[in-house]
Amino acid sequence: MPGMMQRLIVAALTLACASAAHAEVTVSDAWIRGTVPGQRATGAFMQLRSSGDASLVAVATPAAKAAEIHTMVQDNGVMKMRAIAALPLPAGKTVEMGPGGDHVKRLDIARPMKEGEIVPVTLTFADASGHTTTQQVQATVRALNAGAMKH
Repeated sequence: MPGMMQRLIVAALTLACASAAHAEVTVSDAWIRGTVPGQRATGAFMQLRSSGDASLVAVATPAAKAAEIHTMVQDNGVMKMRAIAALPLPAGKTVEMGPGGDHVKRLDIARPMKEGEIVPVTLTFADASGHTTTQQVQATVRALNAGAMKH
């Protein structure tokens, strides 16, 4: 039985190490498109790179009542924006969230977003095992005409 006990200990340690190896996500160039008075929504953009397979599963910001992950899809020859539950982040690949593509839609914003402001954005990621982590980034508001979005 001593051999069996050693194998069980090794198996338990292997499982413990595997579960501790969560995907780490690097966020760069986070920005938000500026708005005009009365505008109730705007986009947030960034680049995401994960060390392991993961997904962006939620977004929140105190500057908007709601934030959704959106993608652009072709529907009968027309590009349309759609909310999605999660944005896949393949291991080792940079995922570009930019105007005209995947992005964060900030809805029911509290006030106009002015160029140069810094807005906190909380991102929630889930790795392949389902483990979630949150990361807060500071997004800079850019000019209203920065990177025209194609809706």
